[in-house]
Order: sequence, then structure tokens, then C-alpha cells
Amino acid sequence: MKHDLRKRIKPLRPKGLPEDLRTRIKEARVKRGWGQRELGAHVGLPQPHISAIESGEIVPRFDTLLDLVRVLDQDILLVPRELVPAVQSLIRAQKAPAGSEERPLYATDDEEPEPKDKRRDEI
Repeated sequence: MKHDLRKRIKPLRPKGLPEDLRTRIKEARVKRGWGQRELGAHVGLPQPHISAIESGEIVPRFDTLLDLVRVLDQDILLVPRELVPAVQSLIRAQKAPAGSEERPLYATDDEEPEPKDKRRDEI
């Protein structure tokens, strides 16, 4: 007896973009001072389509998603899952409030940056 598994397995279709991605798109649009109509004009989509993407009703094609994020000066990056916390940490550090002390990317939390005027002894 021959079984065709493809008939029994239904492909999983996303119901919408992940909420954090939709939020980032909306925040980037608002930060630029654009409404949904202006964003749609830049990527060639009508305002109701932009609204449906932001609300999760529509999953855009990949090329449309790329157009959306790139016109908002963003990009999509594939990161191995085990490195996601490190990348998120770097992003948070980059968004640190103005006036906070600059630290090298490789510094740990318990390290304090050396003063710039301190001289090192030569051997």
C-alpha cells in the first residue's frame, strides 16, 4: 500500500508578519513623518495594502517586504539563532541615549574604559 504524505501534510502559511517586525516597520514610517499613503507611494502600493501589512492581515511577498524596509532605511538580516542575543545586545547598545559614555563593542559590563590620557608603561 503506497501512501502519499504530501496529500496529508498542509503547508504552514503565516497569518501575518511577526508582530515585532510589523511594529518596527510602523515605527520607522512614523519616525520619518510618513503616513501609510506616503509609504505606499514610495513602494508602489495603495494605502489599504500598507494598512493590511501593518495590521497582519496580509503577508507581503519577499520582494515587497524588502522594498518596504529599504525605503525606510532598514534591512533584513539573517542571523544564526545562537547569535541573536548578541546581535540584539549590539543593537540596544547602538541605540543608547545621547551623552552616554562610548564603550568598545567587545567590552564586558564589568570592564571600565581606560581614560584616554593615561599612558601605558613600555617594556
